[in-house]
Amino acid sequence: MGINSKPLLFAVVSALVILVGTVVTVFVPMFMPSTQPVSRFVKPYTAIEQEGRDLYIREGCNNCHTQTVRPLRTEVLRYGEYSKAEEFAWDRPFLWGSRRTGPDLNRVGGKYPDSWHYKHMHSPQSMFALSNMPPYGWLAANKLDTSNSYRKCEILGYGYSEAEVQQQIADYKQRVTSPEYDSKATRDLVTPPALQSELTEMDAIIAYLQKLGRDVKAMGAQQ
Repeated sequence: MGINSKPLLFAVVSALVILVGTVVTVFVPMFMPSTQPVSRFVKPYTAIEQEGRDLYIREGCNNCHTQTVRPLRTEVLRYGEYSKAEEFAWDRPFLWGSRRTGPDLNRVGGKYPDSWHYKHMHSPQSMFALSNMPPYGWLAANKLDTSNSYRKCEILGYGYSEAEVQQQIADYKQRVTSPEYDSKATRDLVTPPALQSELTEMDAIIAYLQKLGRDVKAMGAQQ
């Protein structure tokens, strides 16, 4: 008698075969280098960019904005080079999304100056009358909490020392509070006087937005 005449044995063997096949085709590739491409051009987020990313998630920005450009002619023409696997190497979690209530942001880094983002975050409708994005001007009234910045970078495996994280924070603070900052006038308009010499949550989220896609642009320029 063959296995076909033994329903219980057939069910057990079938389940084992399916289980082995699933492990081999799904889980094993997850740990293979070929399925986790890396690029020397794609750098980990700085401490400020990571704080901005956390704020982006906290405020639910990923519910309306995707961060993946599909390899379709219309999308490439509108947003830029289609997304590559290696550019998400440091994204935990990834924010690809599937809903575009607002435009895709995967290539927004460097597209506009910081002043544009300060204005847009403060009042989207002042720039696009029909925008349904809520205003986030109040982020400029919140001092940025960096007390856990090093711990976050350490857990995420960015490889920065505590001194490097503190230097990143100090450098970015010096940049946005400097009299020579090219977006100083706009930043001062949206930031309360008491916080103009401090880092705010709006500073951090703009730093994160300006990171998106910039490494890929550098990668393309070297090819």
